[in-house]
Amino acid sequence: MNYQIKKLTTAAVLIALGVVCSAFYIPVGASKCFPVQHVVNVIAGVTLGPAYGFGMAFATSLIRVLLGTGSLLAFPGSMVGALLCGILYQYFGKKLYLAYIGEVFGTGILGALVAYPVATLIMGQEAAAFAYVVPFLVSTAGGATMAFVLLCALKRAKVLERVQVSLGTAKQ
Repeated sequence: MNYQIKKLTTAAVLIALGVVCSAFYIPVGASKCFPVQHVVNVIAGVTLGPAYGFGMAFATSLIRVLLGTGSLLAFPGSMVGALLCGILYQYFGKKLYLAYIGEVFGTGILGALVAYPVATLIMGQEAAAFAYVVPFLVSTAGGATMAFVLLCALKRAKVLERVQVSLGTAKQ
């Protein structure tokens, strides 16, 4: 089977998982942690690469907004985090901790900063420039940690490498 078809199918399953599980959250103080989007971002970045991770995050956010289960703020956080996660993992030694750092920094810091103009200019909300950093960091740290633990277990069981070989994204 063609690698592109396998990658598209895997991305579609991750998108479906992100949409279906978007109602699941964990209350953390005054914030809510929506971990599933970050779990699928890290899985996509590690198994599919940065471009597929970015596209998958966009598609998930779009479907959630169209269904009314997400806001426009889902776009900058998830897309920047998935892209940076995939870039750091794929181009800097295929280390799982780099995927984790990419997701947390990409969503929690960069995505939160990109969310500010989206909130103020498009959504008409009043917010401080750093208003989304703490909530985005809480959410992404929870989900990225869950993904890191899952991927470490899959790597130890030699399943992660078989998945990457199957998708054509294994170490060259």
